[in-house]
Amino acid sequence: MKYILIIALFSLTLFLSCSKEVKQDVEVYFNDFETNDLNGITLGRIEDYNKSKVLGRYNSGGFDLQIKDLPKHKLVVISFDLYIHDSWEGKGIDNIDGPDIWKMIVDDNLYINTTFSNAPCNDSNFCPPQSYPFDYPNSSQNPKWGSVSRNLPGACLSAGVIGGTTLYKITKTIEHSKATLLLQCRDQLIQNNTQDNNCDESWSVDNIRVKVINL
Repeated sequence: MKYILIIALFSLTLFLSCSKEVKQDVEVYFNDFETNDLNGITLGRIEDYNKSKVLGRYNSGGFDLQIKDLPKHKLVVISFDLYIHDSWEGKGIDNIDGPDIWKMIVDDNLYINTTFSNAPCNDSNFCPPQSYPFDYPNSSQNPKWGSVSRNLPGACLSAGVIGGTTLYKITKTIEHSKATLLLQCRDQLIQNNTQDNNCDESWSVDNIRVKVINL
C-alpha cells in the first residue's frame, strides 16, 4: 500500500509539472470607438453606423493597429466585430464582380484570407458562395455562413437585395511573445459594374479587444 501511494504521488507530481497553466490573462487593448479614439491606429477613420460608432468604412484599403510595451506572454487573443456591408459577392459572379477578399495580418503573417458573400440565391437557386470560415480559394460555404446577424441595415443598400449588412464575430488565438504587436486588416474587392465603389460594398469593425496570455 505504501508503494502504491508513493507511485500515485509521483505520477501526480509529474503530471502537474508537465501541464501548462494560464498564469496571466491581461487585456492590453480595447476600443469601441464611441469616444473617437484612434490612438495607435493609422489609416483610421470613424463613422456612425446603426446608432453606434465603427472603425471604417473601408473599400480597397484598411487600417493598422500597433500596440507597444506588452507584458511577458506566450499567446495573444484578438477579437472584434466585423461588419460586411452591401453587395459582397464571395468568389464572384460571372467573373465580373469578385472575388471579394478580406484579410487579417499580424506581424506580417497572414492569419485570415477569406471571402464573404451577401448575395441572395438567383432564379436557378444558385447562391454565390463564400470562403468564410475557411480561407480562399475554398468557396464551398453558403452566403453569410458563420455570421451572428444577417439582416442589419446596409451602409447604402437595403437588406433583401444584394445588400444589407452581415455581422461576424472574429476571434484568433496566436502564438506570440514579442513586446509589440501590429494588427492589419485589409480588403481586395473587385467591382466592375458600379460608379461608387465604397457604396457598392465596404466593411467596418467595432469592439476590438486584444488580450495576452502567459503560460
